[in-house]
Amino acid sequence: MKPVGAITRGTTNPNRLRRVDNFIAYRCGAVLEKAAQPLVVDLGYGATPVTAVELRGRLAVAVRADVAVTGLEIDPVRVSDAQPFADPPWLEFRRGGFELAGLSPVVVRAFNVLRQYSEEEVTAAWRAMTATGALLVEGTCDELGRIATWAVITDGVPETLTLSARLPTLEHPSIFAERLPKALIHHNVPGHPVHELLRALSRAWETEATPFGPRQRWTATVRRLRAEGLPVLGCPARWRLGELTVPWPVA
Repeated sequence: MKPVGAITRGTTNPNRLRRVDNFIAYRCGAVLEKAAQPLVVDLGYGATPVTAVELRGRLAVAVRADVAVTGLEIDPVRVSDAQPFADPPWLEFRRGGFELAGLSPVVVRAFNVLRQYSEEEVTAAWRAMTATGALLVEGTCDELGRIATWAVITDGVPETLTLSARLPTLEHPSIFAERLPKALIHHNVPGHPVHELLRALSRAWETEATPFGPRQRWTATVRRLRAEGLPVLGCPARWRLGELTVPWPVA
């Protein structure tokens, strides 16, 4: 089966995707626990397989020990270079793209993959990655994983948007504008819902200035947004991690 897609830049770093891995364990854990074959695909893991190795390790501890992760890359050199890190059947590396190499995973993580595509290509990619019923977590982050955003997509349709930050280094939530998913990044202009979301988030952050630290400030910010009528999802435990999740239409 010929891989569908284009080779990514391959940029990666250890712990770059820790924030989204934590979310996957939280959001997708129940689905993986019930699955007869708990397979997760890490699509476009990059020049080194470190984030796929980390994903397998984190899910094995947080969800179930027999979770299997398959890393897919279009570049055959990257697939070959990753083989020393494989641990079959729990961790494997194959050549593949949006067609998922013919696999039928329960969850797909595709991070920093779609930014190089046009917005018009995003929906088709989402549909391809969820064609077999997988839950897709697709998004982007900065080089160190301190700022990240992602969507949860089912049957090609986005359900939620999550903004996530490493709070001790967060100077202002306006930084999320630079890392929005491809489907949203060009819509951050007046009159569009994602622009209004980021404006409301910035306004609440500035209102909730506190001497007690960034974690308390972020939690107060999210509480304020919910009090103002924003349909905030999740719970305070997630907010304290630096997350804000909202239904996709709000975004």
